[in-house]
Amino acid sequence: MTIYSSLNKIVFSPSKNHPELAIPSSTPETTTSTTRKRLNLTRIIALPEKKRMAYPGTLHTYTRRLVAFEHAPSTPRPAHSPATNTLLCIGGLSDGLLTNTYPSKIAAHLPPNWRVAEVLLTSSYGGWATGNLARDARELGECVQYFRSLPSSQPSPISGESVENGSKRDGKVVLMGCSTGCQDALEYVIGGERALRQAVDGIILQAGVSDREAWIELAPTMPHPSVPGETMAALLDAAIATATRLKDEGRGEDIMPKDVDVVRMVMGDPTTVYRTWSLLAEGGDDDFFSSDAGDDVVRRVFGGVGKGVRVAVIWGSEDEFVPKGVDKVGTIGRWGRAVAEGGAVFDDEVSGVVQGASHTLNKDPEPVVMELISRVVKFVQAVEAS
Repeated sequence: MTIYSSLNKIVFSPSKNHPELAIPSSTPETTTSTTRKRLNLTRIIALPEKKRMAYPGTLHTYTRRLVAFEHAPSTPRPAHSPATNTLLCIGGLSDGLLTNTYPSKIAAHLPPNWRVAEVLLTSSYGGWATGNLARDARELGECVQYFRSLPSSQPSPISGESVENGSKRDGKVVLMGCSTGCQDALEYVIGGERALRQAVDGIILQAGVSDREAWIELAPTMPHPSVPGETMAALLDAAIATATRLKDEGRGEDIMPKDVDVVRMVMGDPTTVYRTWSLLAEGGDDDFFSSDAGDDVVRRVFGGVGKGVRVAVIWGSEDEFVPKGVDKVGTIGRWGRAVAEGGAVFDDEVSGVVQGASHTLNKDPEPVVMELISRVVKFVQAVEAS
């Protein structure tokens, strides 16, 4: 099967072996200048505009309604040597299949016994606005269980050939988050239901940033939607106060009042009271990466990863959602010390700041993207050797 991507629209193209999967496709809608402006103001980074592309691979249904897309390797794997290790890529707010470009490039450079799959969650695309990290982690648990249970006789995504040895995959599993996907990866290993999930061997946190700090930084530069000359700063304060009050009243599942739904105004999706509070309030459930977090928070989050789990933290020097005054190297070092003190393994060779890298790297020069990929390759090799 091949998946075609044009901006954020996905079209499935059946392979010759699966003509029954053919579905009619329509001309992608034109992205308006208004939409582009909105995307530029938020953490949503659109897929670079380009001609429609084909991504060969295998679409796995890991639950009745959720899928993961496994990228085909650059060269077909030998039938007698299937992939036994899995790198699962988890996107950020509004991301879905193929909205980030680097997973396919990682797949082309990993050792042949590793597979790369992008995970679709209920929170993908617009689902984040009414979702939460706990639900994401539960669904990731089902995805991890699915890939761990696959027999090694699964067909090759290219040839369709298989090896009938019936053995189960007992290899390594690594979660790689991008943006809010990093909160998902951390929630998987530190969340309250972690004992119910199968363990993973490593997590890569790429562009894990504080939504709270990003909004505080950006709101004064965003024009108020209805008051000329004003910015979103005062509206942000009103949104946080309203969300906190309504959550405390037990109305967390309500949609935010439209006049103070600052997240909706910028990102386009009606957002629940709970998710607004979680993203924007100090101490919210999404508030893992704030640079001003106290030592107790850092110990709880990064020190709670779990013994033996390998961790890497990667930021870009040009990440537009990390406040300018943040000491990136120092902050990563602080988190890394907490990881090690908690008994996990902090990979200080892979962790660090990629020079020239933006938040998602979607439009970054090839050498910058290759620097990220080389770090990921080093990380999975270390995981496999452990």
